[in-house]
Amino acid sequence: MKARTLTVEGAIEFTPRVFPDDRGKFISPYQEEAFTEAHGAPLFHVAQTNHSVSRRGVVRGIHYTVTPPGTAKYVHCSRGSALDIVVDIRVGSPTFGRWDAVLMDQRDHRASFIPVGVGHAFLALEDDTVMSYMLSECYVPENELSLSALDPALALPITTDTEPILSERDRAAITLAEAQRQGLLPDYARCRQIERGWLAPAGPVP
Repeated sequence: MKARTLTVEGAIEFTPRVFPDDRGKFISPYQEEAFTEAHGAPLFHVAQTNHSVSRRGVVRGIHYTVTPPGTAKYVHCSRGSALDIVVDIRVGSPTFGRWDAVLMDQRDHRASFIPVGVGHAFLALEDDTVMSYMLSECYVPENELSLSALDPALALPITTDTEPILSERDRAAITLAEAQRQGLLPDYARCRQIERGWLAPAGPVP
């Protein structure tokens, strides 16, 4: 498995080996050894797994979790294709306000690690696109917030030949600047503290 550091500090793209044969193919989207080498922690506690199914042109996000508790995600596309986007919304981060994107499809089977406090969005590129998530915390509705994926200041690469399809919640979401003004964004130092807690007591602190 290959790992690539993304523009957003702490976010990582993983590309697994694909093993095809006359029956189909086999892929391992998450591998602890590769994650540990790229991130530093042996793993993050998986509290919940989610799957979403989306039509072509659906945009979900930008979603994030109030920190604390904060939530990290490990995401891959198990059917169809999507442009997966991470946005650094952690106040005090060296990459605050920056984003990066990973093309997830059925050829390369890339996955993304999204650190605690980082915003996440994706654009479904095909009908019946399935996104699969591992979450470090259980979903609690009142802890989940949304920022506008169409925020012109962010200029995310959301381009379709039709109007993007968003939920009412995501369409009404505020901009990054407004969320910062209202004090709704995660604190970078607190987010990093949570991730350092995944390390064994004798382990190195990144």
